[in-house]
Amino acid sequence: MNIALVLSGGVGRRINSEVPKQYINICGKMIIIHCLQRLCESHEIDAIQVVAEHSWWEPILTELPDASKFRGFSNPGENRQLSILNGLKDISQYAEKSDIVFVHDAVRPMISEKLIEDTLNAVVGHDGAVPVLPMKDTVYFSEDGHSISGRLDRAKILAGQAPEAFHFGKYLAANEALSREEMLAISGSAEPALIAGLDIATLKGDEKNFKITTNEDLERFRKIIETRVQFEVKF
Repeated sequence: MNIALVLSGGVGRRINSEVPKQYINICGKMIIIHCLQRLCESHEIDAIQVVAEHSWWEPILTELPDASKFRGFSNPGENRQLSILNGLKDISQYAEKSDIVFVHDAVRPMISEKLIEDTLNAVVGHDGAVPVLPMKDTVYFSEDGHSISGRLDRAKILAGQAPEAFHFGKYLAANEALSREEMLAISGSAEPALIAGLDIATLKGDEKNFKITTNEDLERFRKIIETRVQFEVKF
């Protein structure tokens, strides 16, 4: 079974909005619903678990286009990784260790069926898989944050994306092995797996699968959806 764990517990302070960015309405749907619709329609996803604040559970259920795959809500944690752990623990009530958990962000609503398929295919023979994009610009580092200390080899630097897919049993164990303090220091979903020594494959990411982080990202997504609604073009 392939289980999508959708993270929707963030606040998103870099966008000027009275509600968290994942709940902003774009062309009649909250951003999270645009995301969930892609997962509901995917032939590869069997179940969906959503991490969200309790106050948003009813609005999400009200707009959910297809509840047949929906398994339940989980409460957010102190940071993204602890939210993932809460979701994993709830998923453990119905999942097998051999299942695949597919970690995705509600604010990446442009996920395509091809990327879903490619990510799940990339897990075969590995413990997990992460879509990545190459760095196009020259990459420098700074020791003091004010002046350039050196240049990094951009051929070895990759920008990670969600979704990230893992063998459920191994990924749950990798997260449970870390202390609360260690979990609070995690900044990427694959990091607990790497700490545990798991084999994580990479695959080609999708630049259209951008994360809505800033007002500029929000307007980019709005224009895409408005154009597609206008011309009745599906994803």
